[in-house]
Amino acid sequence: MFNKPFSEACARNQGPILAALHPWLAHTQAVLEIGSGTGQHAVYFAEQLPHLTWYASDQEGALDGLQAWINDAQLPNLRGPLALEVCQPWPHLTVDAVFSANTLHIMGWRVVAALFQGAAQLLPVGGQLWVYGPFNHQGQYTSPGNAELDVWVKARFPTGGLKDEVEIAELSRQAGFSPMQRIPMPANNLLCGWLRGGLHPPTKK
Repeated sequence: MFNKPFSEACARNQGPILAALHPWLAHTQAVLEIGSGTGQHAVYFAEQLPHLTWYASDQEGALDGLQAWINDAQLPNLRGPLALEVCQPWPHLTVDAVFSANTLHIMGWRVVAALFQGAAQLLPVGGQLWVYGPFNHQGQYTSPGNAELDVWVKARFPTGGLKDEVEIAELSRQAGFSPMQRIPMPANNLLCGWLRGGLHPPTKK
C-alpha cells in the first residue's frame, strides 16, 4: 500500500493562504498549481473552492504521491496530476490563475524566469499569478529562520536559494505582469500576486 506523503508546513499554512487568496479567486474559473508537491494544497483548495477547477502539477518524480492524494479526495473539480517541467513546454490548459507555493527558493534563477514567462504565455489578459514563500528584502534576510532556510536550501539545491522580492518584482514586470497584491504571511513568508497584461504585456512570438 502506498503511503501518502505529508508536509507539516503545508498543513500549517494552507488555512492562512486560503484566507488571503479567497477574495481574489472568488470569480476565477480554473487554477494551475505549479509544484503541487504532496498534493495537500491541491486537495484543500479544491475542496474549499468548489466553484473552480484546480489543476495539480509537478515533476515526474512527485506524481505518485500527488496521485494518491487526488485519488483519496475524489473531488470533481480537482484535475491531474499533470507532469510539468517549468523549462519545458507547458500543458495546454484554459486557466485564469496560476499558483505556486514554496517553489521559487528551490529553483535556480533561470527556472524562476521560465515560470514567469510560462505563466504569461498561458494566462489570458487579466489572469492572476500568485506565489507564496520566503523572500529576502533588498538583499537582506527578513528573519533568522529564513537565513537558516537559505543555507539548508543551497546545501541541497546548488542553484537554489531565497530570492529577493525586489528582483522578483522586476522579473514579473519584464514578463508582462503588473503588481496586484503583496500580503505578509505567518512565519516570515509572503504571498505575492500579479495581473497579466498590465502596463508591459509580453511580446507574442
